[in-house]
Amino acid sequence: IVDIPTIGIGASPACDGQILVLEDMLGLSPKPPKFVKEFATLGDQISGAAEAYAREVRARTFPAVENTYGMKKVK
Repeated sequence: IVDIPTIGIGASPACDGQILVLEDMLGLSPKPPKFVKEFATLGDQISGAAEAYAREVRARTFPAVENTYGMKKVK
């Protein structure tokens, strides 16, 4: 018998290590495979952040004074 470590991607918990696609485990994939466990659901948060950013840029409320650097006066 040769003892060789095995790495799985949804193979089984009997493997020595597991590979998981980051986008799947963070909840960014629309339909992750059965073997994926979502450890977060960031897709909705990312979409919401992008929409809020676009909305504020269009409304010209971002960037505000506190988000910018002023120009130094030239002597």
